Amino acid sequence: MHKSPHVSPRRLSDISPQLRQLKYLVVDEAIKEDLKSSRSVEDINSASIEERILRITGYYGYQPWRASYTREDRTRENAVGTTESQSAGGAAGTEVGSSRRRLHCCIRVTTVQVRKALWGVAMVMCMCSSWAGFTQLAKLTFKKFDAPFTLTWFATTWNCLFFPLYYIGHLCKNPERQTPRQRFRECCRFFGDDGLTPRVFFTKVAPFGLLWVLTNYLYLQALRKINTTDASALFCCNKAFVFLLSWIVLRDRFMGVRIVAAILAIAGIVMMTYADGFHSHSVIGITFVVASASMSALYKVLFKMVLGSAKFGEAALFLSIVGSANFVFISFVPVILYFTHVEYIGSPADIPWAYLCGVAGLLFAFNVLVNFGIAITYPTLISLGIVLSVPVNAMVDLYTCDINFNTVRLIAVFIICLGFLMLLLPEDWDQCIIQLSTKLRKRNEPAEGGGEAGATTGLNWRGRTRTSMTFAH
Repeated sequence: MHKSPHVSPRRLSDISPQLRQLKYLVVDEAIKEDLKSSRSVEDINSASIEERILRITGYYGYQPWRASYTREDRTRENAVGTTESQSAGGAAGTEVGSSRRRLHCCIRVTTVQVRKALWGVAMVMCMCSSWAGFTQLAKLTFKKFDAPFTLTWFATTWNCLFFPLYYIGHLCKNPERQTPRQRFRECCRFFGDDGLTPRVFFTKVAPFGLLWVLTNYLYLQALRKINTTDASALFCCNKAFVFLLSWIVLRDRFMGVRIVAAILAIAGIVMMTYADGFHSHSVIGITFVVASASMSALYKVLFKMVLGSAKFGEAALFLSIVGSANFVFISFVPVILYFTHVEYIGSPADIPWAYLCGVAGLLFAFNVLVNFGIAITYPTLISLGIVLSVPVNAMVDLYTCDINFNTVRLIAVFIICLGFLMLLLPEDWDQCIIQLSTKLRKRNEPAEGGGEAGATTGLNWRGRTRTSMTFAH
């Protein structure tokens, strides 16, 4: 009955009539005795039909009883001439060793996951602190230095430090060290075979630099009009805008839960506007921060569409080029604003350099964590740092300024944050919940007789398969 892999069917569905006839297949007692020392007959009566076929007939070369004996074990048995009892004892020892190796592997995997989760908690705290600190310090800076575009230009220029910082990390961790020129040329391949040419710069880099500046400038303008709690909560809507743009432009997979999250975000924006009245000055601030979130979403979607995914060195080089271009090509704008008295500064001595450097440093730290934090933890934990800055800003606003936390504002903040968290769900979240509920239900079911248990297991397996396929499509 054994078939070689060359003549065996490609799918188990090809022998489905035979599977139906072998529903209550049992193993002969003689075969059980021959395979007693192997793990291939562990609870074979309760195994699924497909598993029985694979174990007994050897389809696809599936012969697990041969895996329990290594070549060294067989050589040692032939040399010493062991008896059946010694062979059983050796198999038991092999199984114990295998169990120890599996346990060691599980412990190692668990340790890696725990370490990654702990790094994630640290990253969440750092991201929350940097984003909330940037927002609060920028709000304080405007009391002494009311120049949002100059502050944006100054903070964006700090992006020049991305590639030097990455290169230092490259020297510390990579055994094959490259010179800065070699590393620069290798990362420039991200822009194409010709590297960074003037045409590539003006078509693939300059537009993203403009979107970067607009995102930060509109957010800082919003902080001049509204409190930091509303600004940080409304900026969380950029996640919903990213999903909508990806669905429309990139043809990403449609997910009902993310549509609901986008609707919640839009409802939160409307309720936030209603909290202070549609005719109040805060409407302008809300418009600014929503526009900032839209620019941020457009930046992310266009980057994925035009440039694709970037490695750490390529992302660092790209952001450094954006900062350098900002310094070279946009430096004239703060000068024009100064001479036209739009953003007038009395004298250089009046500039609060400590505040400016603090704002730029916190924003730079936040961007470093966003772009490089994925190397040490999960992306979902990184995203949590943004939404957790909302309650932090709310606590600070509660003790430092006159903010009216009415019911409408609280509900608006809550549903925006809820929509943000719903957008963090993975694409297969429904299948994960089904598998978890199935495992819990199976654990709670009482064990029954051998034949009945085997039939029940086969039925449950087929039911789970149909459910998974239904949700997958």
